[in-house]
Amino acid sequence: MSTEQSAGSRIVVGVDGSPSLKQALRWAVDQAERTGAVVEAVACWAYPTVYGWGMTGVDPELPDITGKMLAQAVAEVVGDDPPVEIRESVVLGNAAEVLLDRAHGAERLVVGNRGHGGFSGALLGSVGQHCVQHAHCSVVVVRDGES
Repeated sequence: MSTEQSAGSRIVVGVDGSPSLKQALRWAVDQAERTGAVVEAVACWAYPTVYGWGMTGVDPELPDITGKMLAQAVAEVVGDDPPVEIRESVVLGNAAEVLLDRAHGAERLVVGNRGHGGFSGALLGSVGQHCVQHAHCSVVVVRDGES
């Protein structure tokens, strides 16, 4: 694909610091190098859900902590001199909904097979499953240990 054809193309990837999602970021960067796309690395945070209890102090630094995790994951995967443009976004909201929203108009959405939540033995986590079923673009699911 020529750079003229791929101008403005994006690859959106969810990042939560887990090994699976670091592999997904690595895959997205490799694909962006081949196609001339920009990588949009997205980390989500949400207020904790507690049923039956009033919400007590939520850490006001949660967005900053999430941003630091994202920056650290990007640095770990690509180092100080990324081979492609990587745009980092920290967004309040449900991860699946945020990723689907960000993937509108994207060339591809890349997710890990599972992140920090859920059951470690699951073949596909709830965020990945939701994205595969509802995305309006191609979805790539990267398993931990694959590249």
